[in-house]
Amino acid sequence: MTPIRSSPLALHGGAPVHHGAWPVWPQAPESTLTLLKEAATSGRWAISGAYTGTPSFERRFADAFAAYHQVPYAVPTTNGSAALTIAMEALGAGPGTEVIVPGLTWVACASSAAALGATPVLVDVDPETLSISADAAKAAVTDRTVAILVVHAYCSSADIDAFLELSRSTGIPLIEDCSQAHGAEWNGRKVGTYGTIGVFSLQQTKVLTSGEGGIAITSDDDLYDRLQQYRANGRRWGARPVLHQLELEDVGTYEGHNHAMSEFHAAVALSQLDHLDAQSALRSSNAEILNGLLERIPGVSTVPAPAGLTRRTYYDYVIRLDPDLLGAVPIDRVVDAMAAELGMFFETLDAPLNANKLYGPLKSPRTPPSEAVREKLDPARFPLPAATAAFHTCFAFLHQALLATPEDVAAIATAVEKVVRNIDRLREGPEGAAR
Repeated sequence: MTPIRSSPLALHGGAPVHHGAWPVWPQAPESTLTLLKEAATSGRWAISGAYTGTPSFERRFADAFAAYHQVPYAVPTTNGSAALTIAMEALGAGPGTEVIVPGLTWVACASSAAALGATPVLVDVDPETLSISADAAKAAVTDRTVAILVVHAYCSSADIDAFLELSRSTGIPLIEDCSQAHGAEWNGRKVGTYGTIGVFSLQQTKVLTSGEGGIAITSDDDLYDRLQQYRANGRRWGARPVLHQLELEDVGTYEGHNHAMSEFHAAVALSQLDHLDAQSALRSSNAEILNGLLERIPGVSTVPAPAGLTRRTYYDYVIRLDPDLLGAVPIDRVVDAMAAELGMFFETLDAPLNANKLYGPLKSPRTPPSEAVREKLDPARFPLPAATAAFHTCFAFLHQALLATPEDVAAIATAVEKVVRNIDRLREGPEGAAR
């Protein structure tokens, strides 16, 4: 046993495992600053601005992102929630309909459906991959289901083959939420391209980011038209832009809202896309090192990848502790201890949506007073045992740490081993704790 592993926890005054800085995120290479300056001096800051003679950054990013996924169409949005919203609208989500949503995910997956008047039906996750369970989704299908939201989560993915079979047998379209899986591949093909619509967040923490932003992709001509109109107040791109005139044409087949991405955000996203694969390769290399080190620690495991996930990308790296090892120690105490050892951000998983204080459809003034409607919307009515178990036994760190050196990454495993060796001390109370 080395001295650092046997010393007291940093949380209790001992020496931390790691000193020094971790990679910052987001990163702004010169190419990002160049395109930002180009956008700032272009005379056009939004897609609702006049055509200047050159393609907008929004269209340039949309075309590049679509080409990256080998699909014909992409529609950028203000954020990932907006991408979810227009995807659900395009598939008919609204009052009297249901959207199946995993119970362990970010709240926008459910609140976007509820905001449209649809009922989010929460289903459990696979206890191994922590992505939505195909069996649980199948059991939740009714004649009111208009879409199944397949969220690929925690550096793993849902079983796409099982969901494609479910979609074929029921006729219900899939929305793939790939906000934690940019660039991942299932059987050699990019995730997001299997569903009827794929959606991505480009928020600050994502591996492809513009600070805030989102994008939806599809191969369907009609859905592309709908997605455009829902994101731009019923307008879409005109066929032939005219200098000094607006490129958006009024259509109004559908009533949309302003979910359009700014030229600044599009310029940042376009520049960041060029670096995505190289950064993902470095993360994967370091993750393999960390996976191997953590496997040697009794009572510690990571989230496995299903066989079909032929290219794995890393966003929120999850470490799981055996319930017998953890005992009565709250997982947030482990988070505190890991943060103190390494000087970087750790977090618990998102609270399950049936008990998440950020998801409260019954608090919304948009929710009808009807008792029948409110009963359906009540998230507490959905049992989510696998999601709940994961929330109490797992913790995570964000992907930028995997851009560090192999030695830095090895320190993460050392910190886990140290915390596990001192797990009984975490039962003794919060003395010296610090986030």
